[in-house]
Amino acid sequence: MLEDEDEVRRKKQRRGRIGMAGSLAGFLVLILAISICEAASIFQPISDSHRSAALDLFKPADGSFASLEETYEALRTFEILGINKKPDLSTATCGTVSKALGSSSSTPKDLFDALRVNSILKCNINAEVFEGIISRLQAAVSGASSLLDFYYSIGSLGLIKDQTSKADLHLSDAEGIFRSIKALSQSDGRWRYSSNNPESSTFAAGIALEALARVVSLASSEVDQSMIGTVKNDILKLFDSIEKYDDGAFYFDEKVVNVPEHSGPLSTSSSVVRGLTAFTTVATGSLNLPGDKILGLAKFFLSIGIPGDAKDFFNQIDSLACLESNRQGFHSTDPVTSIYSGFIDEERKLNGVSPYIGSVLICRLVKVNTVLGSKAPPLTVKLVRAYSTSSKDTSIIEDKELSFDPERVVYFLDALPDSVDVGSYIFVFKVVLHDSEHKDVFVTGTLTHVQIFMTGLVKIGNAEIVVLDNDLGSIETQRKLDLAGENAVSLSANHLQKLRLSFQLTTPRGSAFKPHQAFLKLRHETKVEHVFLVRNSGKKFEITLDFLGLVEKLFYLSGKYDIQLTVGDAVMENSLLSDIGYVELDLPEAPEKAPRPPPQVVDPYSRYGPKAEISHIFRAPEKRPPQELSLTFSGLILLPFIGFLIGLLRLGVNLKNFPTSSVPVAFAILFHVGIAAVLLLYVLFWLKVRLFTRFFHFANDYKSVGHFGSIHDIEDTEFLGSFLDVRWTQDPFTSGLSIIKVEICLRMKEFPLQERVVSIWTLCFKFCRTPFSKLY
Repeated sequence: MLEDEDEVRRKKQRRGRIGMAGSLAGFLVLILAISICEAASIFQPISDSHRSAALDLFKPADGSFASLEETYEALRTFEILGINKKPDLSTATCGTVSKALGSSSSTPKDLFDALRVNSILKCNINAEVFEGIISRLQAAVSGASSLLDFYYSIGSLGLIKDQTSKADLHLSDAEGIFRSIKALSQSDGRWRYSSNNPESSTFAAGIALEALARVVSLASSEVDQSMIGTVKNDILKLFDSIEKYDDGAFYFDEKVVNVPEHSGPLSTSSSVVRGLTAFTTVATGSLNLPGDKILGLAKFFLSIGIPGDAKDFFNQIDSLACLESNRQGFHSTDPVTSIYSGFIDEERKLNGVSPYIGSVLICRLVKVNTVLGSKAPPLTVKLVRAYSTSSKDTSIIEDKELSFDPERVVYFLDALPDSVDVGSYIFVFKVVLHDSEHKDVFVTGTLTHVQIFMTGLVKIGNAEIVVLDNDLGSIETQRKLDLAGENAVSLSANHLQKLRLSFQLTTPRGSAFKPHQAFLKLRHETKVEHVFLVRNSGKKFEITLDFLGLVEKLFYLSGKYDIQLTVGDAVMENSLLSDIGYVELDLPEAPEKAPRPPPQVVDPYSRYGPKAEISHIFRAPEKRPPQELSLTFSGLILLPFIGFLIGLLRLGVNLKNFPTSSVPVAFAILFHVGIAAVLLLYVLFWLKVRLFTRFFHFANDYKSVGHFGSIHDIEDTEFLGSFLDVRWTQDPFTSGLSIIKVEICLRMKEFPLQERVVSIWTLCFKFCRTPFSKLY
């Protein structure tokens, strides 16, 4: 079934980019870390890396942050992590806080953010300012209609009570306000933002719990315990909807997106944890929440690593601080099962001698910390049992207590039995608190399952490659191989023979080893590859290729085949990818209908690489006539003009008969001007103007002919004109002929003056006699 877009988006946000934090109430969570040769485990407590990241993420601009909310998140993060070398924000920020608290236009949210900042900076605020704020906030509480109105107004009153000596600051109708907020709850433990909004939200549940905790703390008398019990039941229902990862991490996520404060799993879990912590601090009694879910939430926040966003970083650190500080309200009722992955490395000898240049990996160190990295109370770590994943019913270790190193504050395992070999094992640990009172304070989980990979160097021996006769099975060619070194075997075979490869794998303990991967690859010189699985038979791995049955799979391709062997496993430190050599195969000719090799995969990025250079050879220039002949021809061209002048003289031409009336004069002048223009055009052609330059001047005057595409002089890079959509319906074109675009490139060459006339007339003749359909 395809997932909807919202679900896909949520899954992408659950890890990595968005840090997910939450504030769980009730337990100081202990994290059992399996160290690998003093390396860290998967779930790391807060360390100096987080402190460095906090200074990078929370950098004020010009001495202050963009808002008081961001300022509080930065200050709170620095306070939790104990960062002393932090930016000095007191001067600029206290001025902003005083301005926000003294302004009559400040909203309850502005006052709430300002008071939170003041709770850390301890700015010098006049008592009269608080008096004015209290009356405004009490009026806001009375007129509140939404969850956020209650949250900011009541939260601000609670902060004022904490920051001043006004012990008599109470809500006039605490139980009525409690019921108004409780009326927004839903049957599944989630809450609505207002009575007008039917959508319920998990994020809003955390806000509601914080608001109810403030109502209880501001009540002048004890709140009805039945209402407290109802809220506790809502919390249990809310935890029924918690989601889980395969590694034992639990988190909360929104079910809908159409809510004012829609957030991802990080901020949603953070909101629930903060609300849960606040409520259990003021409520009497305890909540029987499953310990695995409390510990799972801690794992969730720690598995994020270091978020790259300031808001996410604050949510993570603040939620873990809630887990660190709140030590009441919950009891662990279910066992906690966690899965870790670890690699441990220490050389181990057999009878004082290292039989191989390898090593067996041994689990050595176990650390138990709180989520913020603090030391755990006195406790004992026991290894309940350890077993191989391939034989779960057989234990290699049972009921062994780990030794404690007080200097390094770690628990360690002295040794492993000799039966432990390379492979995957499950170690089951149990943390036992020495003080029974701590059982109601700390979450440890009853059992912790840790997956350990014992790795080592695997011996590869008795390797050989053989060419066998297909009929008799006799050995024709045999070569010994050193798979740990270099090989350069050259073999030859035909389709009536076989190729056999065999080798043995032995663990450091001398047992047969079966890797996860063992493949033999044949690669033809045409880059066609064939992969074969190498199977084990007892203590030996062997593969036999019968070329007679493989001719179709090999596509009847004779020639050189490179041989490559791949052997690998997660616990095999010397996994190999070895080029053995090659075999020259002589296969029969392919039948007419034989399968053909598949086309080779083309690198998709090759299309963006450099292209082959395109070279173009222009047509060699036509042979020009001798200069003397050109001059002679030029002189002959002038003879008609001389004859024209002689004719005018013989005819006795004069201007006496030139018309004098207006209309005939106009036509006569136009006639002579036209003749003069033609003569002038001849002169321009002779001296300067090119044929196509003049042609486009005329084309622009006759729009009925149409537009023309581009014409360029490739010699001078000169734009000569444009013709687009040439349409012609007269001779010499057939009716309806339409040429959408014509583009002509001219390669002009300067000729002597006497040659220019010949070139112009020749070009004009060719252009006029060439159909437009051939000019493109």
